Amino acid sequence: MSQAKINLLDLKDPKIKTLHITWFAFFLSFVVWFSHAPMLAVIKEAFDLSAQQVKALMILNVAMTIPARILIGILVDKFGPRHVYSGLLILSGGICLLFASANSYEQLALFRFLLGFVGAGFVIGIRMVGEWFPAKQVGLAEGIYGGWGNFGSAAAAMSLPTIALMFGGENGWRYALGLTGVIASAYGVFYYFHARNTPKGSTYFKPKKSGGLEVTSWRDFWFYLIMNIPMYIALAVLAWKLSPSNLGLLTTSAVDLIYVGLVVLYVFQSYQIWKVNHEHLKQGVPEMQCYQFKQVAILDWSYFVTFGSELAVVSMLPLFFLETFQGLDPVKAGLLASGFAFMNLAARPGGGWMSDRFGRRKTMMILIAGLAAGYFLLSQINGGWWIPLAVIATMCCSFFVQAGEGAVFAMVPLVQRRMTGQIAGMAGAYGNVGGVTYLTILSFVDYNTFFLLIAASAGIVFLAVLFLKEPSGKIAEILPDGTVELIDVS
Repeated sequence: MSQAKINLLDLKDPKIKTLHITWFAFFLSFVVWFSHAPMLAVIKEAFDLSAQQVKALMILNVAMTIPARILIGILVDKFGPRHVYSGLLILSGGICLLFASANSYEQLALFRFLLGFVGAGFVIGIRMVGEWFPAKQVGLAEGIYGGWGNFGSAAAAMSLPTIALMFGGENGWRYALGLTGVIASAYGVFYYFHARNTPKGSTYFKPKKSGGLEVTSWRDFWFYLIMNIPMYIALAVLAWKLSPSNLGLLTTSAVDLIYVGLVVLYVFQSYQIWKVNHEHLKQGVPEMQCYQFKQVAILDWSYFVTFGSELAVVSMLPLFFLETFQGLDPVKAGLLASGFAFMNLAARPGGGWMSDRFGRRKTMMILIAGLAAGYFLLSQINGGWWIPLAVIATMCCSFFVQAGEGAVFAMVPLVQRRMTGQIAGMAGAYGNVGGVTYLTILSFVDYNTFFLLIAASAGIVFLAVLFLKEPSGKIAEILPDGTVELIDVS
């Protein structure tokens, strides 16, 4: 148990310094990603936007993140987290400045779509933290990284309106958003000069080929191809929501072109996966280098139901409180709903700590069962409830949701070290797929049914987690000179 303790104040320890500068990079990426949210009312007024156009901006903000997390996962495994995180922060800071200086709705939509790319920053730190912390500490360390980083969205909501008021005038929101872009770009330069990919003397393992995960059996190859399909379906759903029959941002021909493009892209990705895998699968993979892709798939679906439900619930919870309880104004409803996101600071590290302490599989089973029970409880809330009790129920549910996220990424670095970025990217993308899926469901059902359906999907994922294999012993990684190094994952 003592091995799982982390002294966060020991800044002389290189791994603690790396953890702090990396979670702050993730924190800034979330500040930039959600910087528009507290400014939407002002932006709507400044550009005279319709409610549908505002909804389109919110959808565009998450659209790019699904493919971006896959791409970033490939890049971080190939080039290392130091270069990729620095580049992402510098680039996204520049796009944020462009969004802040936009003069038309079309420009707002374009730059908000591009800023969805910064949401992939999460994937980079998962690989970085996994390189620096041993298996007994990695769950807690990843939880601290994820929890404190995710707090960036809440920090943006609390600080940016005040900063805009300080600048004053009708362009105050532009200065507030522009400032976040400048800070992100500056920190990208700082991160480049102060971060290291691995501790001194350690090897940074890279995949033999880029373009897709290396799998170790033909059965897993076909399974992998099937697991990519839901991500394309989610992107197709996003295109449909922007079509003339819904939000009306895209023309019918543009939506049809996107559908065709998604099919072509899936075929191209499948070909890339075949190129990465066909040669070594024909030759046969030594048993000591094998892993089961079902481990990745179970983590994907677990993040679908944890982070995916969080994305959806955070988006609708203020409105849920406002419409459920008479006498609440939007400010009070927002404050009551904010407890869900605030739990990240404690819950996500807590889930990582539990995973380190009690085992990966057992912890995920407990937390996903708790998540299902929590959403079932939320489905029972109605206007007759005592409001503080409803808030307590919401926060209890959010603990299991966010602790579950921490437990998922406590295991991600232990599946196959050299492909941690790609595995994290795929799991992260599934989280966004979950958000799109649940928000789409919400557009067809009432709030109580919405919560019940999340609970039911969590029950299905719980059954999948029963088949998760607890990491134990050592995994084999190939050194650049061809020799094999064994890495402890128990």
